[in-house]
Amino acid sequence: MKIRSFQPSDRAAIVRLWNACGLVVPHNDPNRDIDRKLTIKPDWFLVGEVDRQVIASCMVGYEGHRGWLNYLAVRPDMQNQGLGQQIVSYAEALLLQAGCPKINLQIRSTNQRVIEFYEGLGYEQDPVISMGKRLIPDIAK
Repeated sequence: MKIRSFQPSDRAAIVRLWNACGLVVPHNDPNRDIDRKLTIKPDWFLVGEVDRQVIASCMVGYEGHRGWLNYLAVRPDMQNQGLGQQIVSYAEALLLQAGCPKINLQIRSTNQRVIEFYEGLGYEQDPVISMGKRLIPDIAK
């Protein structure tokens, strides 16, 4: 898999990928999430491709305290081939190079498969509660 930064021509394929992976929810418009990411470290919006086909993604963030991985996705028919691990390793290297001491994740508590995926990569559950407050309402278009 070739890993590169997102290009505007990737948008439709990325949204299809996220839908196929069950990452799109009514309260998060994927196009708005893409637009927001493109204003902050757009080169850290990673795309994985095989034969010029978008098959993976990961939005990497770092605000100086913790790194974050969002929208990690691998096309369902290409999962369990090490591609998710490959793009996570790439993201971890970016964060380490930036001096990031720790990566945090938010995973739906019902998504046991993804929890086990990250545990297999050495991630551990922290004894914390994730809280949020929506400042800008999103409704998927």
